[in-house]
Amino acid sequence: MLNTDAQEVSARAARQTVAAPAAQDPVRSESTFPAIIEPDSSGNDLVEWLRSAKDTIPELLRSGAVLFRGFSLRSASEFEAAARVVCPNLHGEYGDLPKEDGGNAVYRSTPYPPNRAILFHNESSHQSTWPLKQFFFCVQPAQSGGETPIVDCRLVLDRLPAAIRDRFRSSGLRYVRNFIPGFDVSWSQFFKTSDKTVVEERCGKEGASCKWRPDGGLQMTQECAAVLQHPQTGEDVFFNQIQLHHPFFLDDGLRTSLASLFAPGDEPRNVFYGDGETIDEHTTALLRDIYAELQVQFAWEAGDFLLLDNMLAAHGRNPYSGARKILVAMGEMATLRHGSVIASH
Repeated sequence: MLNTDAQEVSARAARQTVAAPAAQDPVRSESTFPAIIEPDSSGNDLVEWLRSAKDTIPELLRSGAVLFRGFSLRSASEFEAAARVVCPNLHGEYGDLPKEDGGNAVYRSTPYPPNRAILFHNESSHQSTWPLKQFFFCVQPAQSGGETPIVDCRLVLDRLPAAIRDRFRSSGLRYVRNFIPGFDVSWSQFFKTSDKTVVEERCGKEGASCKWRPDGGLQMTQECAAVLQHPQTGEDVFFNQIQLHHPFFLDDGLRTSLASLFAPGDEPRNVFYGDGETIDEHTTALLRDIYAELQVQFAWEAGDFLLLDNMLAAHGRNPYSGARKILVAMGEMATLRHGSVIASH
């Protein structure tokens, strides 16, 4: 088994990061992101290793991401058991992803067209609560593509020019989602109720404002911080879902089509500065380039277990071909209270 002393485990992880886990998509050799843990013999049980090395995990996770590779992890139930060693209270009420059979708090990955990329984001950063920890388990890698690229959000913040960084820090972000009949899911499907009072109460509880549209749809607005201090490391991070909401990141044809149909803020999704001002194209293009430059990716292997700190690391998904199955779990839910991030345990 791997040595469970914190210093020796961290040093081993750094050395293994230098040795790329996949020749075709090597992890950058100058970085220990992600940290990589492999057993020194085949067939080692990941749950057992995590239990024996539990005290070292927080130190390893300061890198933002830890990849466990080569352990005997085969099923959704084993994946959930491993995740629960790190985070006993997994989140089992996440409505945006379909549940996976064989687990109580395990989800299938986002049902999104395989020929399109899912752009970089911090999970649920557009909401009032979010998971501090996120887990991925590769049941079946794609025939080609399908990597889950990750980015260190501390580095993203450091790369932003001071004026833009200060703008995000001072104003935050305003996410707007319109549930429009005929576009995406309906508000009743999303909230799993047709009772408008229930929707209004839920929005109020989550700190979101809602407005009923004349077409029978719903507009939901959520104001969130864009720069947050990590509750455990004390580091500032750029925490957002701008690439999943801003029209700039849509294909040109779709962006043009939406602009012809909707005024800004009336599209199915958009994001603004917290004061309502548009995030200009210079800034969105800069964000695109920074994330692209800093991204790290590796080819999935069956049995891989990836642990992310959702505030330190943003993730995406590359297009792919062939069957692909990645399971997801999350936990240690966090919220912003009186200017500080408070995480449950």
